[in-house]
Amino acid sequence: MVWDDRDVTFRLEAVYDELAPAVTGYFRTRGAADPEASCGDVFVDVARRLDTFRGDAAALRRWVFTIAHNRLVDELRSAARQREVVTDAPPEVAAHDDVAVDRDLVDALDALTDEQREVLVLRFVADLPIRDVAEILGKRSGAVKMLQARGLDELRARLSDGA
Repeated sequence: MVWDDRDVTFRLEAVYDELAPAVTGYFRTRGAADPEASCGDVFVDVARRLDTFRGDAAALRRWVFTIAHNRLVDELRSAARQREVVTDAPPEVAAHDDVAVDRDLVDALDALTDEQREVLVLRFVADLPIRDVAEILGKRSGAVKMLQARGLDELRARLSDGA
């Protein structure tokens, strides 16, 4: 982290520089409609409440990803209520020239259960420890460990089949 864990005050710019790429990656991996806009919304919330935050860098990271997770849940619920009529052509997906996408990995992630995918993204894209993922998802650490193990096993099997 770029900030001092002992400092309970954080500058928004430093928080954004440190966490925005991971938050955007979280939204992109979880299929948010507009990952960059969702990330921006998260940091608007962070900016509004940063002066009330108390804790170290790990607590700050957990807090930011809790906001991101809640925003994603709201987006997915809203999308489920506003289902669009399916057409013959799939929707256009914005290309991100600066982001390398491994199609096999994306397909393998899509094959996981929602819970497995959420755990893996929070663990390895957001780089959060198991206890923080458990807190964000409202699960026990043992359940998160099991979801992670099963998700990794499934990814390993799917990726080795395609190799």
